[in-house]
Amino acid sequence: MASSSSQAFTTVDLKKYDVFISFRGSDTRSGFASHLHAALKRSYIETYIDYMIEKGDQFWAELVKAIKDSTLFIVVFSENYASSTWCLNELVEIMECHKNGQDVVVIPVFYQIEPSHVRKQTGSYATALAKHKKQDNHDDHKMQNWKNALFQAANLSGFDSTTYGYFFTLVLFSRLINFIPVIFLISFYLFFSLQ
Repeated sequence: MASSSSQAFTTVDLKKYDVFISFRGSDTRSGFASHLHAALKRSYIETYIDYMIEKGDQFWAELVKAIKDSTLFIVVFSENYASSTWCLNELVEIMECHKNGQDVVVIPVFYQIEPSHVRKQTGSYATALAKHKKQDNHDDHKMQNWKNALFQAANLSGFDSTTYGYFFTLVLFSRLINFIPVIFLISFYLFFSLQ
């Protein structure tokens, strides 16, 4: 009896972070993303944001580790999100975790950008992807991975700032704070059902 209980403890993957925020720093770091991070922390929700990486650490390796160690992902799509290859690579990793059935939730947030621009890669997203292809000579496989990740993430249920206008941040925070305990309840249910 004790062996099956101890086996359950070893098979359950407890994550370090409740939430991982993916965002374009130049668009939202000093405003929306930092307010979102602060609100989640005030609610005692362990949240990863990229300035937690220590100087000198292997940046990409640390990001991938944090992604794999997170339960819920908030992807803040903004005007210049796709102009960052870091953001695009991060999104590919996030969507891989989501696709591989790792019991994670991805919530897209469309911050001052039309969801269709992300989904169909039009507007600033089309411009950014074309620029990456031309300047950086990214191979077709990598470009397709970025496009697929953008399409998949933009098709998930999320939040659109144009829908809520000035109350967007308040509505998002209140819904996330109410949504996250549901994730914990599901995790606890799965944990105890394995014993």
